[in-house]
Amino acid sequence: MAGAGAHLTSTAVNEQPSIFEVLAQESLMEAVRPALRHAVKVLAESNPSRFGVLWRHFNELYLLLDVVLQNHFLSRCSASFSENFYGLKRVSGGRGLPARLGLRRSSRWRSLLLLCLVPYLRAKLEATLARQREEEDFSIRLAQSRNQRLYRAAVAAYPYVSSAWRAWTFCQQLLFVFGVSRTHSPLLWLANVRLARLNAQDLREMERKASSTQPPADGRLVQRAWWLMSQATRGVAVSLSSSLSVGVFFLQFLEWWYSSENQSTVKTVTSLPAPPPPLHLQEERGEDGQAAADKKNCPLCRTLRTNSTALSTSGFVFCYRCIYAYVKANRRCPLTGFPTEPQHLIKLYEPES
Repeated sequence: MAGAGAHLTSTAVNEQPSIFEVLAQESLMEAVRPALRHAVKVLAESNPSRFGVLWRHFNELYLLLDVVLQNHFLSRCSASFSENFYGLKRVSGGRGLPARLGLRRSSRWRSLLLLCLVPYLRAKLEATLARQREEEDFSIRLAQSRNQRLYRAAVAAYPYVSSAWRAWTFCQQLLFVFGVSRTHSPLLWLANVRLARLNAQDLREMERKASSTQPPADGRLVQRAWWLMSQATRGVAVSLSSSLSVGVFFLQFLEWWYSSENQSTVKTVTSLPAPPPPLHLQEERGEDGQAAADKKNCPLCRTLRTNSTALSTSGFVFCYRCIYAYVKANRRCPLTGFPTEPQHLIKLYEPES
């Protein structure tokens, strides 16, 4: 308990957090997105008609929730959710300035923009890069316009930009460890802020802000409507923060369990052999020629299948070109609506072919 409350008596000498504290708060938010993404994926697979839209627009919905949550904590606590969780705050990055609670308006908006928009753009670029790699793996190149070719070139340059960004971040962390830099992240440097520990005066100031939310006295309709909207947004942010605070360790466990490093262990524990097909569904030769012919037709083009390909998410069989173009455009099974990606396509080698 004494270690957890040591920051309450910190002075100007030791107000700067350690590298372990700042890296821990960064890993907290990095674990939230993949864990929530997996939860939404499970919902979408269980009921595609009701929850499929959440999976298709997950990045946009997460951006909206992230903006509401981070704006609340930046306004009330001068910190992001994860920074406040570890007892940190954001202060002006200038040397010699006091580490007081509260950010200037420009610094707060820059912090909100960098906290929410940069992870969103990174997730969209990584998803686009993954789709481009899948197209190259499946060796099908659809007709492209000039703008699409320029877009593909920009996406192809993203790994080099990402490597340069990681190198910059690593150098910034080394400078922070040796005391040369006061910020450990390029995003903090761009926002012109730095991290400091909370003290007892900061906690009293946050309690005063939380207790001073009174409706406007003059009773103007516009001001009262704005106050009600701000209170509703604050309620949503408080609910989100309370839920994340309670479930943060469970979310980190989910992120570890479904990480790429742990997938081999998960498969060995949870994988079961595929059961044989039901006997009553096996085709009886010569009994119904029309039914046998229909089973050899593609459900999309309604003609005899060529280059038969099955979807592992639903089990239906299509022409390869038909199902590839459909899945690439819609990211779902055309018959069941289950969320589907190009890697779920399985080539079938039939004896008659």
